[in-house]
Amino acid sequence: MIPSNPSPTTRRRYRDNILAAYERATEDQKLRGKAWYPVAHDLAEMIGQGDARMGAGVIAALSANKSWPENVKIATRALGSGKATGHVKDAILKATRIMNGADPADVLPMGVKTGNFYRCILDPSDPEPVCIDRHAHDVAVGRTFGNAYRGLSSKSRYAALADAYRVAAARLGILPSELQAIVWVVQIESVRRADAYGYSHG
Repeated sequence: MIPSNPSPTTRRRYRDNILAAYERATEDQKLRGKAWYPVAHDLAEMIGQGDARMGAGVIAALSANKSWPENVKIATRALGSGKATGHVKDAILKATRIMNGADPADVLPMGVKTGNFYRCILDPSDPEPVCIDRHAHDVAVGRTFGNAYRGLSSKSRYAALADAYRVAAARLGILPSELQAIVWVVQIESVRRADAYGYSHG
């Protein structure tokens, strides 16, 4: 795991790794990354039947350790049927509370990935939240960890990585969430290519 309170030198290395990943992005990847959260917002509003807050909350509550297509599938099913399934008990309970009218900000852990994912989907123009999932972590650290534990439940470790994205985004003149989504596209497509060719990325 990375340090929970990285040194200034280490923080600059995270920033530089993020910027390097951005530079590797094709124009198509940049366009798809910039559109990612606005598209997710529209999806949240649609499956929430006009209530983007509820839709984004349920998506975020059911997002942990799920691919995006699977996340969308189980969130859409939950909001369509009124019953959350297909995830661990804690995630299902959170999604159920949100569907029953609770404010997602009162239900989700706002200092780490799930809460930030919710905020990015709810308002793609918000300059503050950064969704640090395993791919965002690996980009910043400069190494793909595979299934290894990353320690992102630590708020200080999470904040250090989120700050690196904010600093890098400021250099580029784009939103931190846009930068995160762009390099997320770069990272997952790189990992998929590695898998296709049988390369190890653990």
